[in-house]
Amino acid sequence: MKVELFPFQKMALYGLRQKAAEALGSYRRTHTPQVISFTAPTGAGKTIILASLIEAIYFGDDQYPDQPEAIFVWLSDSPELNAQSKSKIDVMADRISLNQCVTITDDSFDQETLDDGHIYFLNTQKLGKSSNLTKKSDGRNWTIWETLRNTIDEKYDHLYFIIDEAHRGMQGRDAARATTIMQKFIKGSREDDHLPPAPVVLGVSATSERFNNLVSGTQSTVSYVVVPPSDVKKSGLLKDRIIIAYPEDTSGSKDMAVLQAAADDWKQKWDHWFQYCQEQHYAHVNPVFVIQVQNQAGGQVSETDLGDCLKKIEDRTGFRFENGEVVHTFGQTSSSLLLNGIDVQYLEPSRIAEDRKVKVVFFKENLSTGWDCPRAETMMSFRRAVDSTYIAQLLGRMVRTPMQMRVQMDDVLNDVHLFLPYFDAHTVKNVVEALQSSEGGEIPTDVYGENFERGATEIWSVRPPREQSNQPIQGGNRPAVVVPGQITWDNIQNGTIPERVSDPTAQSQSSVGTNTGGIDQTTGQNAGVHQEQSQVNLTLNGFETVPLVPQQERTYQENIPGTALDREAIVKAINDAGLLTYEVRSVRISDYLKSLFALARLLSQSALHPSAKIEIANEVVDMIRDHVQRLQNEGKYDDLAAKVLEFKLKTQAFDVFGETVDNYTEADFFSTTDTDIERQFRNAEAKLGNEGIGIRYGHRYFDPEDPNRFKIDVIIFAANDDCFDKLQKYAKDRFHDLNDAYRRRIIALDERHRNNYDTIVANGDLVSKHNFRLPENIAIRPDEDGTVYTDHLFVNREGKAIIKLNGWEEATIRAEQGRGDYVCWLRNQPRASWALCIPYRMNGEMRRMFPDFLIIRKEEDGLVVDILEPHDGNRVDNLGKAQGLAEYARENPGAGRIQLIRMINGQLKRLDVSKSSVRERVISAASDNELNHIFDDYGSTN
Repeated sequence: MKVELFPFQKMALYGLRQKAAEALGSYRRTHTPQVISFTAPTGAGKTIILASLIEAIYFGDDQYPDQPEAIFVWLSDSPELNAQSKSKIDVMADRISLNQCVTITDDSFDQETLDDGHIYFLNTQKLGKSSNLTKKSDGRNWTIWETLRNTIDEKYDHLYFIIDEAHRGMQGRDAARATTIMQKFIKGSREDDHLPPAPVVLGVSATSERFNNLVSGTQSTVSYVVVPPSDVKKSGLLKDRIIIAYPEDTSGSKDMAVLQAAADDWKQKWDHWFQYCQEQHYAHVNPVFVIQVQNQAGGQVSETDLGDCLKKIEDRTGFRFENGEVVHTFGQTSSSLLLNGIDVQYLEPSRIAEDRKVKVVFFKENLSTGWDCPRAETMMSFRRAVDSTYIAQLLGRMVRTPMQMRVQMDDVLNDVHLFLPYFDAHTVKNVVEALQSSEGGEIPTDVYGENFERGATEIWSVRPPREQSNQPIQGGNRPAVVVPGQITWDNIQNGTIPERVSDPTAQSQSSVGTNTGGIDQTTGQNAGVHQEQSQVNLTLNGFETVPLVPQQERTYQENIPGTALDREAIVKAINDAGLLTYEVRSVRISDYLKSLFALARLLSQSALHPSAKIEIANEVVDMIRDHVQRLQNEGKYDDLAAKVLEFKLKTQAFDVFGETVDNYTEADFFSTTDTDIERQFRNAEAKLGNEGIGIRYGHRYFDPEDPNRFKIDVIIFAANDDCFDKLQKYAKDRFHDLNDAYRRRIIALDERHRNNYDTIVANGDLVSKHNFRLPENIAIRPDEDGTVYTDHLFVNREGKAIIKLNGWEEATIRAEQGRGDYVCWLRNQPRASWALCIPYRMNGEMRRMFPDFLIIRKEEDGLVVDILEPHDGNRVDNLGKAQGLAEYARENPGAGRIQLIRMINGQLKRLDVSKSSVRERVISAASDNELNHIFDDYGSTN
């Protein structure tokens, strides 16, 4: 594959390859039809996984031999789906040639059997009674049913059927017809030229119920491969949140007011994406605004006034659309529409994503199936509440991330927004339920409903609040959130993009590092601020940050509380400090050899260690050579080489029912041909990670008088269990050495490299270490009855954070605010993508802990980060979490206080495991009772 699979995709591929091999073997033995049910939620990349499976079957891997003669029949309910699947295989599967993929059409297809080594795409519309494929004629000798029957009869031992999506998105009679046709492949059909059941069927669906209904009542043996939604969510392939906005009161006409709010959101996405891509040196994302309009009425192409929609969007954003930037996908016409002097062309749904010029898309219903556009980040629907199913299906196609990764620096870019003017809280709930039903019950994205006039989700930023216009927003819409320093839409349109976004407060405010006092909760001002420095120079745990450039040309409201905090500088200092966060998995995805090569490749590509991959490959080559020379010195090499050069042909007889006729095996010895040597060599290469180790060995030790000798060396090494175990141990040690040596330097790379690094490390270990990094913006649902804080690290555009704390937590924050060295605090959001995570062990299982608070303080040599966890001493996880914090303290000597806090007799008592004497006692504790004694001995009320 041209792409590296995500961890959950690798696990799915492993499961499918195993089930496919077992299914084919079982059918060969018993002739009982086999069915594999593959369930994966929207956005899991099911087509990429299947393409990888096909490659693995054709070319073999480290566990299963190649099967180049395999035949695949890919069946779906839509020509559009087939076209997309074929296109993805053509583009992504580099080992599958273009002529191997064949689309079966009415006019040209006429064969007695399907050809070996090909992938055939077929849709249910071509299998109806009226289709030419199902009829004989002067130009057709074989019906499609006869072709399939003959192929099953003659080539069952290398034939696979793939039923894709199980009529996803179809309704009523169309769905029933598709189900009937698909069941013919599973159950067989006497009326269709005596079609027998397919030997091996792989059913692919977003929800298991959909496909399992197809196989109910059959005699097939069914096995299952399931991708958990949580695994997809962790990957970053999908946006974190779907936010559905609706008006508080649906009486009257509010659709254009809601359209303006949607335009605000789209404009905001442009600003944020432009800024992010500019800073990270990525190609611009260009988010798409998708507008679902009403059906045709009164001779008009749509009851919705499309021209008025465009005018409202232009007025709201200040943008003037050009030809090609606005398109439609109306199925009843492929003609262009003239709207406000703009030529709005028809564009096929499958082409929207690749056309970078497209900004606005008008559609009706035809985007719910067979469409994928990760750039579609804002949607407005003029549909009524009765159309919840169509809207839910559309959302399922919009949740993919445009860069195939979670954006860590700006959480705003991990959302997709849907605006529904004709829905209320109740009907929005119907959309969510329909979405969950169509995507398998638990979609891997959080779905929120909010009143668009009041809002439920806010953007909290570390950038100081920007002066807001006092002018009211027309139509009762909430104003767009403006993040200070973002390049704005106006910049984009006017061509006035500044070289560097700057902050004039740096000329009148100093670094937080000069703070000698706390925050005044009344004014929000830092008590020890000096007004002299023009540059900020922070130090955190001995690591000096880059001075901030003096900043200009932005004004802020002087009366907004909390602006004395240079939050950007604080976050930069924290991100540069190299504190650790962890990921905990139940299954290790990659073996250490694969992880080692992946890490070495990253280090080479990023120029952190350009020769890393070559060095690793040469070290493995040396291991092979050492083993071969040892065998030669011990006189064992020739016997092992002779075994490689011969193979046994085993035969066994079966009766027509698959039962063994004889209980003996006939075996003959044959000389191995060059082809067989090559196959064994490929298998050895796969076992060594498919990193070209065998070829590199051949370059160094090729013998022109015995050209196969180097291949035999590699085969012998890979087949030796002791050698392979030593190789894995070497890979484990080398992987951790490289990781420890370069973890801190990874911080300086761009976000894509950092995400790649995090994935590699997480794949290699069950509990993996990562650099703790905070974004600039986070999306938060503030607590309605929470307390207003102005000294929180992230704040809204008014400089405030509304957070609800319980009694213990509130007492902890009050105590911290009273310290002379206190700067600010951060609520560590559990399970947020950016949250600090610490592993701990409980009942023999590794689990995740998200400590409640990070406290930022000023010490003599700079800022320091404390980790505080107020925790009920009666909970069963006390000892495990205390020991997890203690181990974290041992791994992170640069952190500040790391405290487990209890409330005892109305007073906070703190156990600081950053102190070595306390830490060792906690780590060696054997019970909660012993931990209680440690609290008695070492706990402090300060």
